[in-house]
Amino acid sequence: MKTDTPFTDWQENELAKSISRFPERREKFTTHGGAEVQRLAVPEEIDNKYLTELGFPGKYPYTRGVQPTMYRGRLWTMRQYAGFSTAAESNKRYRYLLDQGTTGLSVAFDLPTQIGYDSDDAISSGEVGKVGVAIDTMADMETLFSEIPLDKISTSMTINSPAIVLLAMYVAVAEKQGVSADKLRGTIQNDVLKEYIARGTYIFPPRPSLRLITNIFQWCSSNTPSFNTISISGYHIREAGSTAAQEVAFTLANGMTYVQTALDAGLELDVFARRLAFFFNAHNNLLEEVAKFRAARRMWAKIMQDHFGATNPASKMLRFHTQTAGASLTAQQVNNNIVRVTIQALAAVLGGTQSLHTNSRDEALSLPTEESVRIALRTQQIIAHESGVADTIDPFAGSYYIEELTNRIEAEAEDLIAKIEDKGGVVACIEDGFIQRQIENAAYEYQKDIESKDRIIVGVNEFMIEEDQKPELLRVKPEVEEAQVANLRRVKQERNNELVAKRLSELRQCAGTDQNLMEPILAAVRSYASLGEICKELRSVFGEYRD
Repeated sequence: MKTDTPFTDWQENELAKSISRFPERREKFTTHGGAEVQRLAVPEEIDNKYLTELGFPGKYPYTRGVQPTMYRGRLWTMRQYAGFSTAAESNKRYRYLLDQGTTGLSVAFDLPTQIGYDSDDAISSGEVGKVGVAIDTMADMETLFSEIPLDKISTSMTINSPAIVLLAMYVAVAEKQGVSADKLRGTIQNDVLKEYIARGTYIFPPRPSLRLITNIFQWCSSNTPSFNTISISGYHIREAGSTAAQEVAFTLANGMTYVQTALDAGLELDVFARRLAFFFNAHNNLLEEVAKFRAARRMWAKIMQDHFGATNPASKMLRFHTQTAGASLTAQQVNNNIVRVTIQALAAVLGGTQSLHTNSRDEALSLPTEESVRIALRTQQIIAHESGVADTIDPFAGSYYIEELTNRIEAEAEDLIAKIEDKGGVVACIEDGFIQRQIENAAYEYQKDIESKDRIIVGVNEFMIEEDQKPELLRVKPEVEEAQVANLRRVKQERNNELVAKRLSELRQCAGTDQNLMEPILAAVRSYASLGEICKELRSVFGEYRD
């Protein structure tokens, strides 16, 4: 192969530096026949179009990946999203997953926790521990991570409106383990804008919610430098029915809003922007999904450089977690979902994800069983170690179809972002329903295609069978709620309630000022103030959002 100066420069600089710090997983990567696998395939002639549209991995515009060696250096983090019932039951599942080879934990919280209510609140009745783990006080968080050293694992927490409270609990539990905040690694989702757009687990109106997010940025930049302060989520936008281009557009528009809010609060761009992370959906159309991830990376690099003036390369990199598409799973013929998840996981890997969760085959029916979770994890491990796709970087680059599709998604997404800007930005578009209507219309068209059989869903509108056997399901028993409520009452009895009242009063006073709320919330959770009590104080100052 002919080598051009830009390629040689990349090899001698970015690549050599990366390998000297982080050697590749193997000295030599080979095919089954013994032929050496190219690290990176490039065209015979590297022209300006290649450099501006594709570039090299680890170099602007990052279309081909954010790290010079990508998976040859280190495989993606294999997460399994889990959380159900009580903290003790979820802790058992986490330790099982770690024993099976999971390299990062991802916490699912129940609905009361997601909207800031305690398990003993009347509004929580019937929902405690159902779709995630119930966390009322720091005592639950201590149990959740019992015998799991927080300086050794990376934790992702899917929590948004009350994210600042759950992060404070996590930090406080680490302290009790003897782990300082600067040793913590992971991500807090902390993306409330998509809640108003697509998901619905909001508490406060948009503007005070943005304040809380900025408070996390400020505090973490000084205290948890290795923790990602937000996971800007397109996942739920796609689950609500958006197209691939809409998922990219609305996610990046939300990201732009968070960046501008942080800048308006006086934060330094190249300090906080390095800790921004993204969260995307991997759907069934393998080639479209690969192109989507590549387009999103290139778009974010341009946005950060051209729109915001970022100079630090790390501020321009779109690093993302992927979850396979829950909305694509069918209750009919559940084993078909193993195939769907495999295709989706492969798309995420071929698209260059940094972290991946694979859904389980039975999630259209219930929380996944241990066997189903193990199959989902093994899917990732087989892709990583047996398929060969992790041995070379961005193997689809240069494909006429992939490059055209990448450009098309980018153009559609840029057009949508321009419309949002013209209408006054994301918050204004949420308030007048523009973004929600775009997603609803896309979902409607998709469903029409299914009903007319213009789009075939195997086992649903074609290739149906009579199913007599029902798969084993995991059920959360009603006794779980009773036990959780009893535990919460015990904690409230045994704690220093005078100190709790003092800390909650201090928090309420601070919420009425411009002060960063992370330290007052940390003080409250250390006294075992509950999530519901803390959110009640914030509601009294911020109010509640009504759609």
